[in-house]
Amino acid sequence: MFQKTIIESTGKSPWLFHINAGSCNGCDIEIVSVLTPRYDAERVGFKLVGSPRHADIAVVSGPVTKQSLPRVLRTLEQIPEPRCIVTCGSCPQSGNVFRDSYSVAGPLSKYVHVDVDIAGCSPKPEAIMDGLLLAAKILEEKRKTGNMEATLPNPYVPVKAEEAKPAEAAAEKAEEKAETKGEEK
Repeated sequence: MFQKTIIESTGKSPWLFHINAGSCNGCDIEIVSVLTPRYDAERVGFKLVGSPRHADIAVVSGPVTKQSLPRVLRTLEQIPEPRCIVTCGSCPQSGNVFRDSYSVAGPLSKYVHVDVDIAGCSPKPEAIMDGLLLAAKILEEKRKTGNMEATLPNPYVPVKAEEAKPAEAAAEKAEEKAETKGEEK
């Protein structure tokens, strides 16, 4: 049903171009598994293409290193507007275990607008499929409105530190109660 909606509204199903910015290949294996018959991303219209000039959605995996950064940015520029940029895995989002390394340039979102972040090390194929479907919806919205910065709520955005504080406060109160009960005995 979703594929039919994309094709009817745009006349074209979304095509993917994968960019490996220096990953361990864990995310790459999961991306390939999304294209296999088990998950079959092609049934909803996704097609992996060999040229960024034919793509609608870029899927970036791996930490963006200082050496790969100019190449990644040049490749992303070759994708025609409207386009969606999807980061797959924790590395392009934060650097993961390579964060603060001398060779890591930082998160990709520091250099370009990222539409969808799929977190995980490495993310499950189901999460990748959901992220790609969200990117297709964003792409459809961009095509309808002409707004190249259009976005939808992203279920893959990690919890912010400010939002986590109430949980920490509740944990601290529970610890205080346990301590006071121990002192009363």
